Amino acid sequence: MRRADFAQELAVATRLARAAGAAILEVYAGRVEVAYKGGGTSDPVTDADRRANAIIVEGLSREFPQDAILAEETVPEIARHQKPRLWCVDPLDGTREFIDKNGQFVVMIGLAIDGLAACGVVYQPTEDLLLAGGGGEAFAEVGGARRALCPTLTADPRQARMMVSRSHRSATVTKVAASLGISNEEPLGSVGLKVSRVATGSADLYLSVSNQTHEWDACAPDAILTAAGGTFSDCLGNPLRYNKKTTQTPYGILATNGPLHQSVVRALAPIARERGWG
Repeated sequence: MRRADFAQELAVATRLARAAGAAILEVYAGRVEVAYKGGGTSDPVTDADRRANAIIVEGLSREFPQDAILAEETVPEIARHQKPRLWCVDPLDGTREFIDKNGQFVVMIGLAIDGLAACGVVYQPTEDLLLAGGGGEAFAEVGGARRALCPTLTADPRQARMMVSRSHRSATVTKVAASLGISNEEPLGSVGLKVSRVATGSADLYLSVSNQTHEWDACAPDAILTAAGGTFSDCLGNPLRYNKKTTQTPYGILATNGPLHQSVVRALAPIARERGWG
């Protein structure tokens, strides 16, 4: 597919991401009220999540009325599986970082077609940084200046820079990194931001072995990194599938520059066997 194939979709997603980002910053500037989903304390939500969600869902519904929408703060549409095009929306990826006011949060809007990520945008409002990709072309835009995304060519894991979670550090990820000889790690909030670092070439890989991430966490970064020339898969090395009956990504997420991908998949094989994946 050519970049022009998704010109309208990316234009709409960009406009909505920026509008949602502006609403988020309005809340960010004041006192942030926090609630929790599911009755526990592990899944926070704020008015910024809800406001951004409403802006994006209303806009997508108006612009693409025939498409299905899966958004984190909206009850999933039961009939979405019958539609070939699904918008996956995380209105505020990095809610904990938003609450901590460290700027490490983004708006993510991705489009999956026939179960595969096709195009998407990731927008960091505190930096006015937009990443977009689809149809084989990907770019970053900040302050009106645009540049093509270009992942690194690092092939030796011992030279790799690895993004890791700021708030959900995994002992399994640490074990895999040690087996590969990776010592250069950078903690960061937001799945979208960590994958963005790989897409821009400021990091080489990101790994999550959690089964608690969802399609809205993955679709936009998947489309962008793939369009940039990197590789995005589950921990078994298979492409992620979207518009499933359940929204979780059951076998984790692996995002790399491309040359490192198979080395990490091989290192993950014992973990996959232990967990009965595949």
